[in-house]
Amino acid sequence: MSRLLTFVATAALSLAIGAGAASAQDFRALARQDLQRAHDELAANHPAPAIPGAASQGFRAWLDAGLQESLGMANRVNSGDSHAYLLRYYARGFRDSNIAVSPTFEGMGPYFGISWPGFTTGWRDGRYVVTYVKPGTRGAPRVGDVVVECNVTPIEEFARAKLDRWEGNLETEAGRVTSAPYLMWNRNNPFAAGVPSQCSFQSGRGRPRDIQIRPVPVVAGDLEAAYRATVYMPPATPLAIESVNGRPWVHVHSFADSAGWQAFNAAVEAQVATLRGPQGFVLDLRAASGSGLNSSTARGYGLANRIWTPEFTVSRQPAAGDLTYRATQGNRDWYAAALGRMEADPQFVQEAMPVIEQTREIVAAFDAAIAAGQPTFTLAGRAAVPDTGAPNPVQGPVIVLVDAGCSGGCLDTLDLLTKLPNVRLAGSTTATDSIFVEPTQLRLPSNYSDLSYGHKAWTSRPRPNNTPFTPAQGLAWTGNPTDEAAVRTWVGTLFGG
Repeated sequence: MSRLLTFVATAALSLAIGAGAASAQDFRALARQDLQRAHDELAANHPAPAIPGAASQGFRAWLDAGLQESLGMANRVNSGDSHAYLLRYYARGFRDSNIAVSPTFEGMGPYFGISWPGFTTGWRDGRYVVTYVKPGTRGAPRVGDVVVECNVTPIEEFARAKLDRWEGNLETEAGRVTSAPYLMWNRNNPFAAGVPSQCSFQSGRGRPRDIQIRPVPVVAGDLEAAYRATVYMPPATPLAIESVNGRPWVHVHSFADSAGWQAFNAAVEAQVATLRGPQGFVLDLRAASGSGLNSSTARGYGLANRIWTPEFTVSRQPAAGDLTYRATQGNRDWYAAALGRMEADPQFVQEAMPVIEQTREIVAAFDAAIAAGQPTFTLAGRAAVPDTGAPNPVQGPVIVLVDAGCSGGCLDTLDLLTKLPNVRLAGSTTATDSIFVEPTQLRLPSNYSDLSYGHKAWTSRPRPNNTPFTPAQGLAWTGNPTDEAAVRTWVGTLFGG
């Protein structure tokens, strides 16, 4: 629910507190400037320094140490992409998915690389395993071989140097899954090794064998084919309903505004009687990421309400509980600016006056706390709603399918869905998110990057900080995540037929 606590962020996501752009030609200077500004903004306004407990410990440990480590690498920044890599490294060092530095230009994308060895690895059952070999590649390992070491370095150590923070958070299962294909690629990251020169692979229980690795040029389509053979990627149409083996299969692979929600919601409403039938249905949330201007969580809750009705879901929605704000002038100004834009929008005034009134109360609470010299203040969020006694309109079982790509609003939606009767979670472990929620977005001085971070602490969230959803035993998919036919066959068995 971290993206639905209030709708203040809805009117404020476009806020970019500008600073004069430095020379675009010295990327080293730009990197130092942006790193320092990101550090200073987080130190001044992020809730973690003022919140006790384990959720804040990682932030405090990395804030200054990570800055110095990152500044020590700034001399190697020589392009926009390497600038983005270094800023990403600092942001990901907090181990908080709600802290991010994103390039303002079109970046490299998941299929980018300048060379590769003709094969790719994936993260399977706690190991790096060969998942794809381009036909015709000579001297390559076999699909299924386990990587033991590379460049005379144990594979865990090699992977952390090559991938951790640069390509994903290797402290999480999801970060392992999504970054694993890059273990052997050269992604033109000047801070990490490219294609290794030698690796050791193990087939079954046999002895590991060394293979000399030779980089090969990238041919158009190579890396996309390799990645898609390793990590599930959503279809071109992210929102859709189809029938699979006589049962509705509801696809929700994006929470972005651009995904086509209006037509999809209309389709859900038109087919709701079938969805509620005794045969049950599948809700496929694999790779469901992205954000909306208003609230990505609202998309998920809106879908649930269309299927189960608001009367039935309301008592099962997680209570917001206490929300703690860090009482700084910067945070106060953020809310005041958001309030000003709300009040200047006649349509918003007409449709969302309670949100405006709530935001006024928050600004007033900031003023009172700052005047009193208080470092924080706490406001009560949405309280739990007693069960209304409304009947469950969904007659059949529901399988909610997830994977490492389920993040952000997808996790908030699962907070609700997993509390509904006859709903079972299946697939693989999701991403994680922190208790520091609702984004402040800041344009960094170079104009090449945006910093975003959660500006309030949901200290009473029922789901602990950085905790993923993991399907229970018997509901975990252990096969190839990209074998769609096998996945669908397996999901069918979960309904008992």
